[in-house]
Amino acid sequence: MTEYISVAIDDDRAESRNGVIKLHGAEAFAGMRRAGQLAASILDALAPHVVPGVTTQELDEIVYRLTLEGGGVPATLGYRGYTKSCCISINHVVCHGIPSERALKGGDIVNIDVTPIVDGWHGDTSRMYLVGDVPLKARKLVDVTYECLMLGIAQAKPGNRLGDIANAIQQHAEARRYSVVRDFCGHGVGRLFHDSPEVVHAGRPGTGPELKPGMIFTVEPMINTGRPDVKVLDDGWTAVTRDRSLSAQFEHSIGITDSGCEVFTKSPAGLDKPPNA
Repeated sequence: MTEYISVAIDDDRAESRNGVIKLHGAEAFAGMRRAGQLAASILDALAPHVVPGVTTQELDEIVYRLTLEGGGVPATLGYRGYTKSCCISINHVVCHGIPSERALKGGDIVNIDVTPIVDGWHGDTSRMYLVGDVPLKARKLVDVTYECLMLGIAQAKPGNRLGDIANAIQQHAEARRYSVVRDFCGHGVGRLFHDSPEVVHAGRPGTGPELKPGMIFTVEPMINTGRPDVKVLDDGWTAVTRDRSLSAQFEHSIGITDSGCEVFTKSPAGLDKPPNA
């Protein structure tokens, strides 16, 4: 039986991940709204900088500066030894790519994942960017991945279950001959970076915990042109497709409301989906 707990904002500071799904109130939604909008505005501001020749380290420095200017701090900086302010994943990198001196090239597809902490709340979101002239195969993958995200979010409403979100994503991706990564999933978010529940992106409808008003979590499907299998490189972070096929990902942080859900990380400039410049 799924456990839920209603939490007051002060008590939530001391909560640790324990398998209980928190049901948040209005103050938490307001906090997530502030953090989410800073996260989305950072991704908006990055758009003109994601061009051939820029290094991923330069992009990370922009994320760091914009996060601090916006009144936040980067959640990833120092998280379990991670040394950067965001994750940047290129082409066959599925997630958790580490910014470096690598320069972007025309034709690359790039995911940038940011999580500023604002007043203790985590605004977690990621978005795909197209670098220069991107081949049709890659652009189609990016388009379908965004569609998967939004179809999953459309199922995020009271009375549905997490399996309904997962199934909507899986059905759309596999009908177009793409695969869904199983090794990574969405997660509860709020005052904790990663909390319950786990939000998988492939599954059967009508399964998993029931969605209730007050639940806050991410939806972040990773879709591959090849097989779903991934491996983590020796750096302990970077996850890549085993067959080196292309991978794409989008992520929003959402909260279940009485009638549906609120997307906290929606782009203020309408740049959620490429082309985003």
